[in-house]
Amino acid sequence: MSANPELPAAWRDEQAPGPLPGENRFNAIWLSDLHLGSRGCRAAFLLDFLRNTSCSRLYLLGDIVDLWALRRSFYWPQSHQEVLRAIIAKAASGTRVTYVPGNHDHLARELDRHRLLDIEVRAEGIHTTADGRRLLMLHGDQFDSAVLCSRLNRWVGNAGYSLLLWINQLANAARRWVRLPYWSLAYYVKNRVRNARVAIEAFERAAVHEARRRGFDGVICGHIHQPELRVIDDTLYCNDGDWVESCTALVEHRDGRLELIHWGDLRQRLKCEHSAAGGESFQLLQLPRLSARRAHRGLALR
Repeated sequence: MSANPELPAAWRDEQAPGPLPGENRFNAIWLSDLHLGSRGCRAAFLLDFLRNTSCSRLYLLGDIVDLWALRRSFYWPQSHQEVLRAIIAKAASGTRVTYVPGNHDHLARELDRHRLLDIEVRAEGIHTTADGRRLLMLHGDQFDSAVLCSRLNRWVGNAGYSLLLWINQLANAARRWVRLPYWSLAYYVKNRVRNARVAIEAFERAAVHEARRRGFDGVICGHIHQPELRVIDDTLYCNDGDWVESCTALVEHRDGRLELIHWGDLRQRLKCEHSAAGGESFQLLQLPRLSARRAHRGLALR
């Protein structure tokens, strides 16, 4: 990977999603579902992202350390430790870091309204964008009850997802062998399974309903490993994705615009607010755009 991959300060809304040119400082960055301590965490991509971007506010929306995975089998490589060090270094150097714990790191919820290594811990948060919009921030497991399914179906779904992640790892190992960039097979497959799409949309509408009920302009969450940026019932719904399959982050530009970006072997913008306001229907994201597959993985895209 390049030493200094760059991101734009202001991408034009009318541009189609594409490679990342420009500068690397944002008003705010949202990350969630890192799952440090699990074998699925894409720590190398995440560490590269943290080292080559900066922001005034960094929000960590849960499942940062995967305590569930660590209970099953202890796994903590150096790369995971380096990710934590990079986050702590940002907090120590002046970035205001807010941590909203999730269900996989639920023990940290006991630290609500405390500080941990210069990091604020909150059960939930509120962010006001540069253009004045108030956004509710939470992990998202609060909306699991909106996704109605039997215990058996939930067990089968979890087992199927674990298998899908394993296949995703094998597929991308094969892609690396033939010098193709990382691509989320897991994201591609689960969005073509009808029951999965129904569950995802139920979750999204539950999150939007909560934001509207409480008088917010939108909601930002994680939890379901499904990056998204769209308007639902006149309310902005943002999901920053994850670093197990999608390798995505949500960013706020200096003028208050929000954008989803993918940071893997290729670094690309995925969806901007202009696209989000274009309609409420779901559109499959390209993680990354396979038309860019010929780009050399060791070069920053321009």
